Amino acid sequence: SSVSRLAFVHAKVITLHQAAQIAELHRLKNQKIVFTNGCFDLLHLGHITYLAEAASLGDKLFVAVNDDASVRALEKGENRPVNPEFARAMVLAALGMVDHVIVFSENTPLNTILAIKPDLIVKGGDYDADLTDPSDKRYIVGKNEAKAWGGQAQTILLVDGYSTTGLLAKR
Repeated sequence: SSVSRLAFVHAKVITLHQAAQIAELHRLKNQKIVFTNGCFDLLHLGHITYLAEAASLGDKLFVAVNDDASVRALEKGENRPVNPEFARAMVLAALGMVDHVIVFSENTPLNTILAIKPDLIVKGGDYDADLTDPSDKRYIVGKNEAKAWGGQAQTILLVDGYSTTGLLAKR
């Protein structure tokens, strides 16, 4: 039924504490944990392609979503986010390639990364996996810390012509 399907989707939206426990269970099963994060305000083809690619790099995909206040702090525009955090989390959770969704409120997902300890942190091609200086805006947050548990960071090429900011500018 549609109620049980919605409950299944809702169950994929988890707290940080749950994420840490679930990640540990995945590790015990030798499953490779992939982590990514973003605002995911208006889900578009670029997001779908990116998430599918990220998911293909491991066994379980954790997606951390900026809460509304942290989206506003990123200064993406006066009327952003368009969709509230719960709606953005549920839309991501409805995707088959996404295993777990965590909403975070800090400026960076570092605390979430430290709790999950992913094998792989994935970001888009506008980041640089080779950078080690956290003050560079293209630096992948959590990369240096992930080395401590054998994790690493990687970038994925972005699909040209797709961005929420760009889509909103077309209106």
